[in-house]
This record gives sequence, C-alpha cells and structure tokens, in this order.
Amino acid sequence: MAYDGTDFAGWAAQAGQRTVAGVLDEALTTVFRAPVRLRAAGRTDAGVHATGQVAHADVPVDAVSKVYSRNSSPGDPEFLALVRRLGRFLPADVRVLDIARAPAGFDARFSALRRHYVYRLSTAPYGVVPQQARFITAWPRALDVDAMSAAARELLGLHDFAAFCRHRDGATTIRELQRLDFSREGDSITAHVSADAFCWSMVRSLMGALLAVGEHRRTAAWCRELLTATSRSSDFAAAPPQGLTLAQVDYPPDDELGARTLITRDVRSPR
Repeated sequence: MAYDGTDFAGWAAQAGQRTVAGVLDEALTTVFRAPVRLRAAGRTDAGVHATGQVAHADVPVDAVSKVYSRNSSPGDPEFLALVRRLGRFLPADVRVLDIARAPAGFDARFSALRRHYVYRLSTAPYGVVPQQARFITAWPRALDVDAMSAAARELLGLHDFAAFCRHRDGATTIRELQRLDFSREGDSITAHVSADAFCWSMVRSLMGALLAVGEHRRTAAWCRELLTATSRSSDFAAAPPQGLTLAQVDYPPDDELGARTLITRDVRSPR
C-alpha cells in the first residue's frame, strides 16, 4: 500500500478519526461483504507517509469469490480485479498496489525481518516547493550532516531505545538499528533508517536528536549517552512527521516465516 499521511490521524483505527486502516477496512468490508480488519507491518504516526506498507487480513473463504470480475481474463493475476475495484472505492490519498494470498504462517508485523524508512529535509532559504511540501520537512537552520552521520553511527546495533520511544504499556523498547545514514545534495538532505522493528515515534525521535547534533546544540557523545536512559528523554523534540515515509518491509522466504515469528515475539535484552 501507499498513502499520503497528511490528512490521516495515523495508521491505526481510532473512533472519530480518519485513519489509513479505518479507510481501508471500510472499503474491503464493502467489497467482500464481510468484516475485514487489516494488520500492518508498522503503525505509522499521524502525518507519516508510506510507499511500501504491508498488511494482512483473514477473509472468510466464501467471501473471496465475491471479488472476481466477470471481465477478468484467464491470464490476469488472481486479485487484479480487487485492486481495480479498490482503486474506485478508495480516496486519492491511499492506494492498494498489490494483493496476494499470504503463505502459511505469514503475519505482516511479526514475520517481518526489517522496516526501511526515509526522512527528507530541505534547508533551502525558501523552504520547500509547493509540489513537495507535504513530503519534505523544511528546516530553517543550517545542518552539519557530517556531525549527524557521526552521531548516527553511535546508535547502530541492538540497544534499549527507551529514550527515543513514547511509552506503550507492555511494549519493549529493545530494537536492532541496522542502518542510519545521511546524504546531501545541495539543500536536500535524506536519511535512510532501517531496523528489525521500531517502537512508537522512534524514527522521528532519532531524527529529532540528530537534528540537535546537526545544529551543534548537542554532541555525538550526548547522543550515545541517551542509550542509557530508561524512559523517553525530554532533551529533544521529535522531528515533524511530514518528512517521514515507510519505504519497504522485508520478509524471509516462505519456509522461514514461522521461525521468524517466534524470534520476533521473543522477549529480548540488549547485548
């Protein structure tokens, strides 16, 4: 799935709020004529976008036949007709790009090996051109990308990221951060962030701390010390959501899905 998160209150369904899951569940329930609830690889925050979100749903067997089109050709992919119908049912800011039968043991969240996010910034004096303003954060001050990159390297690996996570009852804050690096082209700065999983607001919090380093308000050593905290730090603010996009989710081969789910559900401790 892909969506422009600007006008959504995040992924997860919430009463009285327009959410990505709420819009998709409603459309799928209408098409299948049976209740459908999606479970996503990552529950993105309000204002955060996606180009590679993945979700799964359990659909009653007798409802599946209701999505086939009389106009389908024998060589068409199984759910091409459903993709087309959803294109008509869904609003313009969310698209279902592909649908397939999930292999046995697949779980969009717990089977995932890693998630990849991209965060985009502009330090141009005018901000961001209107055609890109919904997807790029305008930053009004100069940023030292080399300093941000050095601080980012200190955060890689398996750690307790409590300082970077909003509290959620019963949720672990131990994660393996596998990639966090920056590139710059003129006024445009792009961060690539990958981990086995992310806790609530973790990517935006990582970016917020690194932006403080980039402005020379904080040091790489300070960033590293945050890994010793046991709760969300108040020393920095999370970066704005509009620059953040969930770009891709990786999964193991089908015959390793069950084993991956067991590993993901296991309670971990930092090395």
